[in-house]
Amino acid sequence: MRKPYKLGFVVGRFQTFHNGHADMIGKALGICEKVAVFIGSSQESGTEKNPFPYETRANFFKEIYGDAVSVYPLPDLGVGNNPTWGEYVIENVVERCGEFPDIMISGKEERRIGWLAGNTGSKGEKIAELYVPKTFVVSATEMRDHLLAGDYDAWKRNVPRELWDDFPSLREMTLAARGNVESSSI
Repeated sequence: MRKPYKLGFVVGRFQTFHNGHADMIGKALGICEKVAVFIGSSQESGTEKNPFPYETRANFFKEIYGDAVSVYPLPDLGVGNNPTWGEYVIENVVERCGEFPDIMISGKEERRIGWLAGNTGSKGEKIAELYVPKTFVVSATEMRDHLLAGDYDAWKRNVPRELWDDFPSLREMTLAARGNVESSSI
């Protein structure tokens, strides 16, 4: 059965991946022939807010989805959440995927609403936006707190089963990053 969109993309830091992210990716896979995930702040790691390097975050997707999604780094641009950022994201999608995207899938957050304002493709196509309502009341900050506390049961309730065995290594990285504001990445 043909899906309504050819190429959809998702952008997030995924510090760490949780069931809210899984719900969003699941919706994207349900409506898009191809799904591209762009891991934001890909150059950051080893900090309290960004403890996990890009490779670890990309591996979350490999463990859960195999080859069903394509994953790419998206370094920060330093312009904030505005149409300039949106243009940068679209340029990355086109460069990495070789085509203009049909739709952006995200959680509805105020900062994302202006990303695509006024952005059109080379042929004037507009990018549709699907905001996935939060069906899981969880945040990556809360998940990092579970890792810091060593609360495996709380963490496990909020992540896909495929990541359960990652708890020890993710906890170790989170503990090592506690209180650190300097990134260990370039």
